[in-house]
Amino acid sequence: MNGLNYIGAGLIVIGAAVGIGRIGGSAMDAIARQPEASGKIQTAMLIAAALIEGIGFAALFAA
Repeated sequence: MNGLNYIGAGLIVIGAAVGIGRIGGSAMDAIARQPEASGKIQTAMLIAAALIEGIGFAALFAA
């Protein structure tokens, strides 16, 4: 693994972290606006976060 692969791996991890952070923040905003829908919002948030994490994990092995 050369130096550029390490940079690419770092960018993958940073991108996944930013994406999951944005999902979490948006979910908290949505729950604050509609507390009665918190169960559905949390479920959708967890599914989306898991998909992003999975894609990031697969891309990490491809780098």
